[in-house]
Amino acid sequence: MSGVAIAGKAARLLATALLFALGWSSQVHAHGDEAVPMAGAKHQPGAAAPAAAPPVAASGGGETAVAAGEGDHADEENVMLHPGVPEPWIIGTSISIFAVALWALFARLPSAAALRSLNLASLPLIGRFVRFFNGSPYPLLAVKLVSVAGFLLVIYAGLFGTPYPERSLATTFVWNLWWPLVVVSVLFLGTAWCAICPWDTLSSWIVRLRLWRRASPHPGLQRKVPPYLQNVWLALLLFVALAWLEVGIGVTAKPFATALMALAMLVLSISYLLVFERKAFCRYACPVGRTLGFYARLAPISVRPVNQETCATCKTLECYHGSKDIEPCPTSLVVGRFSQNTNCLSCGNCMQSCPHKNVSWRLRPLGSEAIDQDQARPQMDGAWFMLLLLGITTFHGLTMMPFWGEWVLTIANAIGETGKSLASFTLAMFASFGLPLLIYASAVGLTWVGDRGKTSYKELFTAFSFSALPLAFVYHLAHNLDHLSRESVNVFAMLLNPLGAGLARLSPVERHNQMMDPLFPDELMFTAQSGLVVLGFWLAVQIIRHRGRDKLAGGTALRGWRLLPMLAFVGAITAMNLWLMAHEMEMRF
Repeated sequence: MSGVAIAGKAARLLATALLFALGWSSQVHAHGDEAVPMAGAKHQPGAAAPAAAPPVAASGGGETAVAAGEGDHADEENVMLHPGVPEPWIIGTSISIFAVALWALFARLPSAAALRSLNLASLPLIGRFVRFFNGSPYPLLAVKLVSVAGFLLVIYAGLFGTPYPERSLATTFVWNLWWPLVVVSVLFLGTAWCAICPWDTLSSWIVRLRLWRRASPHPGLQRKVPPYLQNVWLALLLFVALAWLEVGIGVTAKPFATALMALAMLVLSISYLLVFERKAFCRYACPVGRTLGFYARLAPISVRPVNQETCATCKTLECYHGSKDIEPCPTSLVVGRFSQNTNCLSCGNCMQSCPHKNVSWRLRPLGSEAIDQDQARPQMDGAWFMLLLLGITTFHGLTMMPFWGEWVLTIANAIGETGKSLASFTLAMFASFGLPLLIYASAVGLTWVGDRGKTSYKELFTAFSFSALPLAFVYHLAHNLDHLSRESVNVFAMLLNPLGAGLARLSPVERHNQMMDPLFPDELMFTAQSGLVVLGFWLAVQIIRHRGRDKLAGGTALRGWRLLPMLAFVGAITAMNLWLMAHEMEMRF
């Protein structure tokens, strides 16, 4: 049997197991100790909350379970609420945003400026660390080994450990520690996570049967990716599906299902590596990698040439083709000719293979790639990914509000749905996605009218879509920092007992004490969250001003009032993010 057939059969078996696990978990959830209490009742911060709810209501427990039938036999467990950002921080943030918006309306649009960057390897302290990692493949290999070991431990804990999510290493590590830290890492390291991703690392080891040296000939079919797959539509579809599974089915509260989801990603990665050339899964289909790739357009760290002239005169292009020992660029990039971080996996292959040692990590201004039209040229699939990324972050925030269940209940009553309210939840989910999209499309339309149609609506739609990136990124950071601070404190203790053997569910008192003993003081957390919102608004405004200069009539003489609809868009989304942050937020589990 061929490798492709084996991968296909494995994928089908894993999908069947995942569906079975989800269905089985729902039954346990509804009738046993796994029941998740329904939200929608009024809660006090950190206090006990009544578990009773109408039989059709969906869970407001955010990323736990949404199906209404799961609350029919809920136990007396209480839902805990993270405190919202207090009013003084909200007022201060609002004043700062208003000042930025007022300045943007009256200031002359900026002129184009040359991009400046700094070679990190040349710095006194950090330079030694950068040179160490660039010097050989072994430091990165060591980190990959740790990453794979952690991945396998999470799989083991999810498949064979406790079903209690707050006691399971699988759910607590993946959703409360790994995912928040991966998002935070973009701010400091760009796409560095992709370099040590256990899915890609394991699939490469399994297919190539070696830890790091180049496999020649490649054991896969090495087919070119067909044109209809050379885009991020599949990654976007998988991202939406993951959001539905996380919240609608409650994968985040099911260790077994979390482990199966991770294994499903591994099977997909192996299948792509067996069929297509290079790493097509990473470039086109991985929802995590594509999310980090788009966020990396804001990152101050990038892989670039040390000397552009050296790359311009290079004839051998080892960075693209690889060398005897080093694999070629996994996403078919040529150093010195690409300007977008989004497809760079930070794997270090180009640094290892370049005979001139002309590739390094460089420091650049925050958000410079998203701001500059010449660096990041938009495509329609990328525009939709960035906009739906904004919608998905808004959706996740809404589902963790105590009133989310009441909203889904209202929809269920309106359409006459009984039992599990998955249809009502799905409608509410797409409405959450659609609201930012509707605001954006309307703002672009008004901008197009104000410009008298001199630039096509489609061109404006794709160009200004970059303004959604910082809005999604900063709310994603602010939202996940709260989870990281309040819900990950016991992760390291779980490493000593990854299966949760002998541990009962956390009592309401224990959960309350955990929530009220965060990693970061509340004042520091509120300040960081507020500062992130202001930063995101500022970057979005800068993107609009720079891209507006390039797209609208008038050049640098164009005043900001022509961009008022787009400024209103970023203002409306920022106000929505602030409104969400001001509310109490439910713990994941």
